[in-house]
Amino acid sequence: MAKKASKWRTRAAIAALAIAYVGIFFYQTAYVGTQRSLTANVEIGTDFNLVDHNGKPINEAALKGQPTALFFGLTHCPDVCPTTLYEMSGWFDALGPEDADLKAFFISVDPLRDTPELMKVYVENMSDRITGITGDPAEIARVAKVWHIYRQKVAIGEDDYIMDHTASVLLIDRDGMYRNSIAYLEDSETFLTKLRELVRY
Repeated sequence: MAKKASKWRTRAAIAALAIAYVGIFFYQTAYVGTQRSLTANVEIGTDFNLVDHNGKPINEAALKGQPTALFFGLTHCPDVCPTTLYEMSGWFDALGPEDADLKAFFISVDPLRDTPELMKVYVENMSDRITGITGDPAEIARVAKVWHIYRQKVAIGEDDYIMDHTASVLLIDRDGMYRNSIAYLEDSETFLTKLRELVRY
């Protein structure tokens, strides 16, 4: 009897986990916070003091002076983040010579777990053109709020959690102005058009 109860609890936990992941995936796919709450051609960013994946200080100056793709996510993300970073790594090849000085940044929404060391391994496994950023949780929260990034901790079981978050990539011009966003799994023709427009600003 105890063994059956244990099996039932295990199956229930697996089912709950699956439902949680599906729910998170659906929300991340459907939620396009930047397109709903940001207006193009405006300066949205803020000053910040964080660290890159090499443990070096980084601030808002890194987002200016070149076209920039900015994505908020986490290394423990089950699907959206690795998929997005993989796609971002391919943008440079797709743009060819047009990519010139395009930069890409991956800011963690889970800084308690995303150490610079972990970010470095995770990001460099995708591309050497993407820079991971992490740091003080309060500073991360402040930056995410200013950029209108949704982030919410979602418990999975008793000892684990995932961070639900906006799944769009923000496109920022050379002056630090928000120009557009690329939605999760947006078709290649559309996002390449947006990127080409960005690098021409």
